[in-house]
Amino acid sequence: MEELWYHVDVNSAFLSWSAAHEIWIKGGDLDLRTVPSVIGGSEKDRHGIVLAKSGPAARFGIRTGETLVEARNRCPGLIIAPPDYDLYVQCSKALMELLGRYSHHIHQYSIDEAFCAMDGTKNLWGNPVAFAQQIGAEIRSTLGFTVNIGVSDNKLLAKMASGFQKPDKVHTLFKGEIPKKMWPLPVEDLFWVGRAASRKLRTLGIRTIGDLAAADRGLMKQHLKKHGEFIWDYANGRDTSPFLQELPENKGYGNSMTVPMDVTDADTARQVILSLTETVCARLRADGMKAGCVGISITDRDFRHASRQRTLVSATHTTLEMYRAACLIFEDLWDLAPIRQMGVHTSRVTHDTAYQYNLFDMDRYEKYARLDEAIDGIRSRYGEDSVMRAVFLGGNLPHMGGGIDKAKRTGMTKPLPYCPWE
Repeated sequence: MEELWYHVDVNSAFLSWSAAHEIWIKGGDLDLRTVPSVIGGSEKDRHGIVLAKSGPAARFGIRTGETLVEARNRCPGLIIAPPDYDLYVQCSKALMELLGRYSHHIHQYSIDEAFCAMDGTKNLWGNPVAFAQQIGAEIRSTLGFTVNIGVSDNKLLAKMASGFQKPDKVHTLFKGEIPKKMWPLPVEDLFWVGRAASRKLRTLGIRTIGDLAAADRGLMKQHLKKHGEFIWDYANGRDTSPFLQELPENKGYGNSMTVPMDVTDADTARQVILSLTETVCARLRADGMKAGCVGISITDRDFRHASRQRTLVSATHTTLEMYRAACLIFEDLWDLAPIRQMGVHTSRVTHDTAYQYNLFDMDRYEKYARLDEAIDGIRSRYGEDSVMRAVFLGGNLPHMGGGIDKAKRTGMTKPLPYCPWE
């Protein structure tokens, strides 16, 4: 049976979800999607970048990822709304549940996009393009936001198709349509071709995806290593890389945090490490995993990056053990330059329940494990802010740090107010 995939991608997800909530739930009159507006991170906490933009904002040249200062310069009357990550997780959950009604397999690729396996459904749902339009209309009418849907016979081409004209569109890109629909596009429109690769390709005279498809594969490998082979295959419609594949489980767990102020002393740095370790180890325990290696990454005020890791005596998921190991790494790594961002990362993840005890401290692991289990239970029942370590009281650092992960940890337990099946 031939493969058939939908790639469903929410149009300007964060902004659309915030706009739908404002109108559907709060009864507001202003639709952020109809005016120059963006979802922006906190400038106070040095996360002041554009996370999502409206169509009118895009017409001013505003780009996702640029600073809010740059965005305001382009559009002085720009409306900036804060992100609501709990809401975004709820919206994502509602979308995946809706898609699950019609597809026998959903591969959620990110919070706002998913691949739907549709092979074998033609007799059930009819013409795949017409049915994709029907799904898009249902999402619009019941959830209040719009999506683009790409239809193809492999994931790569479905993802490329969903990126064509927006918003609220269905596009096809089957293998026979590649020369007409994909090859004339600029090479930077190809999946996995970033700015650096685009610049390199253009110095080689490669300006369109068709130019890349016609180029010599060996030449691409010579200039761009393995990445060059991947994108050459992509340009020819061959989904050969692991980037769109589903991973059976996490290979590692990690979090990073841009701190509100430059860290210039070891005590504050260790507090940041503890905050990140709390989150990482909570995720490990929630998945029934342990990590045998821990690493620290540092980005200083001048954006210089350094990292180091260490193998543990035995794989663990206890917060204090992981924290102490991370602090030892930090002491060896830090050169006293003011720190802008820190990360705690783990690898060598395993389900193994065995533990190598320290002969001189046999009961420490059991005490730590019982303590973490009790804390996890309290946070699960009453929220993660219901219990925290005293060192964080009255401070300006979160006791469980790491980007959007708080939403991922807590948002899934709350029903979406306007989701009709809740």
